[in-house]
Amino acid sequence: MSSCSDNILPPDVKKIPKEMKAHGDIRTDNYYWMRLTDEQKSAKKYDDQTQSVVDYIDEETKYLKNSLKHTKPLQKTLYDEMVGRIKKDDESVPYFENKYYYYSRYEEGLEYPIYCRKHKNLENDEEIILDVNILAEGHDYFAIGGMSISPNNKWLSYGVDTLSRRYYKIYFKNLVSGDVLEQTIPNTTGGAAWANDNKTVFYTSKNKVTLLGEKIFRHKIKTDYKKDVLMYSEKDETYYNGVYRSKSGQYIIIYNSSTLVSDYHILDANEPDGKFVNFSPRGKKHEYDIQHYEDYFYIISNKEAPNNRLMRTKVNATDISNWEEIIAHRKDVHLLGLEIFKNHLVFSERKDGLRAIRIKNMISGDDRYIDFNESTYSAYISTNEEYNTNILRYSYSSMLTPSSVYDYNMDTQEKKLLKQSEVIGKGYDQSLYDAETIYATARDGEKIPVYLVYRKDLKKDGPQPLLLYSYGSYGSTSDPYFSSARLSLLDRGIIYALTNIRGSQIFGRQSYEDGKLLKKKNTFYDFIDAGKHLVEKKYTSPNQLFCSGGSAGGLLISAVVNMEPDLWKGAITAVPFVDVVTTMLDPSIPLTSNEWDEWGDPREEEYYHYMLSYSPYDQIEKKKYPNILVTSGFFDSQVQYWEPLKYVAKLRDFWVGNNKLYLYMDMDAGHGGKSGRFKIYKEIALEYAYLLDLVNINN
Repeated sequence: MSSCSDNILPPDVKKIPKEMKAHGDIRTDNYYWMRLTDEQKSAKKYDDQTQSVVDYIDEETKYLKNSLKHTKPLQKTLYDEMVGRIKKDDESVPYFENKYYYYSRYEEGLEYPIYCRKHKNLENDEEIILDVNILAEGHDYFAIGGMSISPNNKWLSYGVDTLSRRYYKIYFKNLVSGDVLEQTIPNTTGGAAWANDNKTVFYTSKNKVTLLGEKIFRHKIKTDYKKDVLMYSEKDETYYNGVYRSKSGQYIIIYNSSTLVSDYHILDANEPDGKFVNFSPRGKKHEYDIQHYEDYFYIISNKEAPNNRLMRTKVNATDISNWEEIIAHRKDVHLLGLEIFKNHLVFSERKDGLRAIRIKNMISGDDRYIDFNESTYSAYISTNEEYNTNILRYSYSSMLTPSSVYDYNMDTQEKKLLKQSEVIGKGYDQSLYDAETIYATARDGEKIPVYLVYRKDLKKDGPQPLLLYSYGSYGSTSDPYFSSARLSLLDRGIIYALTNIRGSQIFGRQSYEDGKLLKKKNTFYDFIDAGKHLVEKKYTSPNQLFCSGGSAGGLLISAVVNMEPDLWKGAITAVPFVDVVTTMLDPSIPLTSNEWDEWGDPREEEYYHYMLSYSPYDQIEKKKYPNILVTSGFFDSQVQYWEPLKYVAKLRDFWVGNNKLYLYMDMDAGHGGKSGRFKIYKEIALEYAYLLDLVNINN
């Protein structure tokens, strides 16, 4: 960075070698000592180890601030721009459920939403059910999770997390009197499923060490949680568990899911003191989803159907032997989801990499797709709590179109735009921007879609600065979407590119299977090949090409800068999962056991050596890396803070040349960054300023 002071020296940190042995292999980790427990981090007085870790973080923070001090005006400009585009007194589109319209709104000057409802008619008086701004007073971090209303509309349950570790305390509020019960439920996932007696809820408790939801309890409001009845306890540590109420209101449903297997237990919501019954015995590598519809359960299942098929079964005969096929498996269409109405079934599908919404009229038999006007877009089934209606609500966005909410008449095919996110301040003129989709070719011949957006007046006389983003894990597919914050890059001549690589499900389930376990390196190869394609086609050059990703996408970025350091000018790796082998060898680390089906279990030798061959922390070498900014949160529940912290410390040992390495550690936040509506833009402004500074753009 030409504008950075050369006399600002990066921090040094002590080494305490720790040998780790597995399968006859010995690794030495000089920074294992940075690992702290939650108790150590939260203690009012730090012990010596904690103090050493915090001191090192402070030194990295000081180095970051001093090195990028010259970008502070730009950071402020960027932050003001991004926040300035957001409508301060915004309101969501109301949805109707059980005699009430529900919505949330923001008031100017406040960080958090206000949740409201109106009885039967939008012209009636507003009832504030929860003002998060009041609740959040005095907290550095505050998050609400799992809000749920009782069937008689009199009780609200909601979860509160003040640490960003994603374990919530459940509160109960009487919506008639406004009183909040003294009796709370600690250490939960936040959500509660109400039975039809309006006094019984079911919830998921979390293991405080692994942070896994492992037990389902029954709770009677106004009673001590210590008297709650255990309804289900998961013995397999590779499973996620939770409980919810069916859209029909007829069932309480426990779900158990691993990466490869789904399992359900059901209970009549009118009989909360009854016993849950297993829907169908667990099958090997069988994932499915259930929804209740009158006398049937409809089931999206991947049994003998990698891209899923639709089945159904009578409510009193749920074993798989009774399931009948409604829609067969299709090689070219991935069935993603289902929404059930009284007279319609609505399917979310993906074909040729694009999402589609398909509607089947159960009375007439009519079967059609919603027609969208753009060639590349995102379209999702939105909140549809009403059962007896012919109106479907869906959301729509693209690289050029701000997030929009539509009501669609499933009988007449009429669309009604209810709201499009406003871009205020200087506004947004869509005609000034352009988007396109190109396809790169992977080294093994597979195609890689790349979605680009840029200013139309961008210079075309040569390569331009370009930021390439991807995720590439868990079958998660990143559809092209609009970002008002991103305009701050586009307006400064930066091209933004989003790619879906293997590890996603862009072309169906096979795309995912080809980017996990012993094929995980395909994810990294695809991203590198996409970057090289952009260089070859003269969109950019290695001296102008940047990459970014977060969480598992942070693993991606950290891996590709190891593998092809000369391809990138700079990298942003956010909350990165980088110490793959050490983490996956330790089931006591939060969420590890759930991840073995995604990454592999390194307790098995084949997986150990394969994972070691790409693990970013283990593959650091003495060579010239691109400029790198690493971000993390001290209370991250998904990727523990010590992974990015160790990663930076080790990189400093092997760093060659004049490129810069920075760490930003938010001491109050977790995996999702800061809470509040606007605070997150401080970190985005830092990331953008870091990137722009590298191409000598300072205003």
